Amino acid sequence: MQRLLPLPVLLAFSVVPARADTVLVLPFFSQSPSAGLDWIGESAAQTITEALTSHGMLVLDRDDRQEAFRRLSIRPNAPLTHASVIKVADTLDATDVVYGQFEFSPAPAGAPASSRGSLHFTVWTLNMSRMRSGPEFIESGPLDDLAALQTHLAWQVLTYLDSAHTPAAAQFVRDHPPVRLDAMENYTRGLLAAGPDQKHRYFTQAARLDEGFWQPVFQLGRLYWAQKEYRLAADWFTKVKPGTPRYFEATFLLGLCRYFSGDYGAAQQAFRTVAQSVPLNEVFNDLGAAESKRDLPSASEDFRKALEGDPADPDYRFNVGYVEWKRGDFMTAEESFRSVLARNPDDAQAAQLLDRCRKKSGPRAADLKQGFERVKLNYEEEAWRQLKLTLERRQAP
Repeated sequence: MQRLLPLPVLLAFSVVPARADTVLVLPFFSQSPSAGLDWIGESAAQTITEALTSHGMLVLDRDDRQEAFRRLSIRPNAPLTHASVIKVADTLDATDVVYGQFEFSPAPAGAPASSRGSLHFTVWTLNMSRMRSGPEFIESGPLDDLAALQTHLAWQVLTYLDSAHTPAAAQFVRDHPPVRLDAMENYTRGLLAAGPDQKHRYFTQAARLDEGFWQPVFQLGRLYWAQKEYRLAADWFTKVKPGTPRYFEATFLLGLCRYFSGDYGAAQQAFRTVAQSVPLNEVFNDLGAAESKRDLPSASEDFRKALEGDPADPDYRFNVGYVEWKRGDFMTAEESFRSVLARNPDDAQAAQLLDRCRKKSGPRAADLKQGFERVKLNYEEEAWRQLKLTLERRQAP
């Protein structure tokens, strides 16, 4: 279920290379459903997904997996047969699948009052291209050590899938500090919650319980972003620190929050930070939009970078025409607006500006105050990294 996307300008090739290996991590099934710990299966999947992603692997996200479950009519928390695992992986075009189960054992009689029982994890991998199962990974320990158990499972899986780039276990643990059990539970229950109010309550509690836990912070930013509460969303996105797997996505969304709040200088800074590491067409476009709002000459260059990456996108072509029209280059702008209308004859804004170009009528004060820049809300870092990795592997000796 990989999305077909335009190539970023810095990686554009005449022939699209084969897709890079992609990993799918499925939620683990509870062998002890009566214990009320089903959330642990989702937590384990998220921990492994984020660990693999942070070490450069391409991992399908939870939204993709949920969509596949919906299409295949698979209930959440349902035990997955081997056939179901293959169906989900095939639907998502995954190369490798990670799946497993866990069992909870209550504290035995005579155990300390503080003991909350123990967990036993069993994890399997399956390579879809060769239809070959990998080794079985097992991890056991106290429930209170859930974070450490999941982290060590993630290290074992990463070692198997990409041993050449996996750090030593001790270093891996330092890079992934443990999270409080109650914070992890609240975060996972927030992911599983159906409504935004429930999600907000769980994520806020998780962030409060463990200040170093960036995942609920990112999710809170997304919740406020969806509600168009841009200033509140920005407050949360700024707390996602460099080095975390979602840092650049959070910074891109931060840029949009600043843009829609009218702080174009801060938006420009955020988009430029992302563009330096993830040169996506939409990032250059939105950077150009922030620069255009500030009437900076660099807007034209960045809009053109976006257009070079995807010449078929009418919004990129419109923005190029718009900055040229503002500069008084009516001939170049007219060509751009003609191209936009050829793709979408109902674009009233492009038709209006085309008419202004023909009349050699430049922008008035009201036009500049309103602004016609078109921004992109999508952010496709996963696809860019997938293409980048494929090209690097193709060029390797």
